[in-house]
Amino acid sequence: MSLNTIFQYFIPKDKNFFPLFEQASNNLINMAEVLNKAVNTKNVDDRLELFKEIETMEHIGDDITHQIYLELSRNFITPFDREDIHQLASAIDDVADYIHGSANRMHLYNVDHITEPIQKLAELILQAVIDLDKAIRELKNLKNKRAIADSCIRINSIENQADYVFDKAVGELFDFEKDAVQLIKYKEVLAALETATDMCEDAANVLESILVKHA
Repeated sequence: MSLNTIFQYFIPKDKNFFPLFEQASNNLINMAEVLNKAVNTKNVDDRLELFKEIETMEHIGDDITHQIYLELSRNFITPFDREDIHQLASAIDDVADYIHGSANRMHLYNVDHITEPIQKLAELILQAVIDLDKAIRELKNLKNKRAIADSCIRINSIENQADYVFDKAVGELFDFEKDAVQLIKYKEVLAALETATDMCEDAANVLESILVKHA
């Protein structure tokens, strides 16, 4: 191993990690936008094609997450704590998994009638991932810590709104849905959508932890 190779091993790989995180958060926005298109179209065939797009993007997210983990294994010095890098990558991946899981449930359970709570939760997911992306793009130099903190606060508020929408929707299902199978189907879809906002909050918590360590 040459001296130059050894030297490169100890240089913080800001140029590697930050673009990967930005790719991952941008992929979440793309997934959430397609999810919103899917739940707002009345054409079942179009919705199915949009669900397929989400699956493809979920695989893209998996590849990005794998690349982040690979960079962690290759580099001794990182731009911030290795544990935080791992947790942030994992949280972003979890958001993608639940967006995909929501779409998959709607497809597999033949949920053709898209309810208002489903549309609202999809909208809240999009709002949350947009704020997550804004915060992640400020990680490069941590000069605008207020912007990161504000995005994290908004994500927390969005998650609270999603909890309310979910609880109200499930309560109405138990009150008015007499078909037990239909009740289970819709509850599963709503739960996956709401959990996606929980995962956004988990990612925001990691970002807040990074802020505290760099205060």
